[in-house]
Amino acid sequence: MGIVGHGIDLAEVARIAQMRAEHEEHFLNRCFTAAEQAYCLSYRDADIHFAGRFAAKEAVLKVLGTGLRGQISWMDMEIVNDAAGKPGVTLTGECARIAAELGIEKWHLSITHTGGVAMASAIGESTT
Repeated sequence: MGIVGHGIDLAEVARIAQMRAEHEEHFLNRCFTAAEQAYCLSYRDADIHFAGRFAAKEAVLKVLGTGLRGQISWMDMEIVNDAAGKPGVTLTGECARIAAELGIEKWHLSITHTGGVAMASAIGESTT
């Protein structure tokens, strides 16, 4: 039982806003699930929330030790919130396969944003 990996990432809100402005639907549909898009777009400043979720996905990839390559897709990770607002991640596809291979059974995720940046930290834990 213990920490399998830790990843952090920082995303500039202006960069995410630029990607949305230049490639709206393509960018959103490539990087975010429908539920993630609905969550972020429910806020007046959606770009801050998109940046947080983007950073969270990058942090998860760092825990997995893969980056975005091979069969991995942005859609293999969905950043979710529980009823209290605590962020978490649901994995599918290649990300779920790699996490299982590494023995990751539990995730700890934190997202914050301020001053034009969003930061996320992810920890993958083995409970056996």
